Amino acid sequence: MDYEELIRDALATPFEGWDWAVFRGRMTADDDLPWDYERLVRERLPHTPSLLDLGTGGGELLSSLTPLPPRTAATEGHPPNLPIARDRLEPLGVEVAESARHFPDGSFGLIADRHEAFDPHEIRRLLAEGGTFVTQQVAGRDLEELNAALGGPPHEDHTWDLATATAALDAAGLEVTWSAEAAYPVAFHDVGAVVLFLRVVSWQVPGFDARAYEDRLRALHGDMPLKATARRFALTARRA
Repeated sequence: MDYEELIRDALATPFEGWDWAVFRGRMTADDDLPWDYERLVRERLPHTPSLLDLGTGGGELLSSLTPLPPRTAATEGHPPNLPIARDRLEPLGVEVAESARHFPDGSFGLIADRHEAFDPHEIRRLLAEGGTFVTQQVAGRDLEELNAALGGPPHEDHTWDLATATAALDAAGLEVTWSAEAAYPVAFHDVGAVVLFLRVVSWQVPGFDARAYEDRLRALHGDMPLKATARRFALTARRA
């Protein structure tokens, strides 16, 4: 497809839940992390009576973790995803809420969070004594080469990293019991994939608009693939 067709397609392609199949072959990643987030959560499920999944998206991962603890809840703050998550998770007995604010103190023995921003003090409030928080996070410098190629501003939370998260959890009274960080290569193979990605991950380049960035996008169109570096970190923390 030519430039105009790729951009039109990127702006019109529907995206629901958190299903990345639409990027297959157009955005590739060697994402073999030295940890397995799903395993970190799954191995704790038999030992907890209650689970909260923060930022569940469309409930894709959570629904795959059955059997779930007797009390399982999830949050999803992105309005288009909320009905998708409810349709998938409520038949499994999972309560789905827009936010965790209405859950009482000490409600959960395990809180899981993949790529969702969190408030350390709220995590502590929600955890029962001895409860565990498991999270995998996208670091603030994630895909910074994309921002640079577009001449755009950095990610709003570009200082977010493992050290910052650990210090914040410690200040909230939680003990970090394990942590790791890693980076891996990512490639965007056409400019339409770049625009679609920035539609979905709207916080990557704050204020992104395809028309405003047309000159940079056209330059990228003639010089694909765009190579970048994904940055992740993970940790577990415990409330004493």
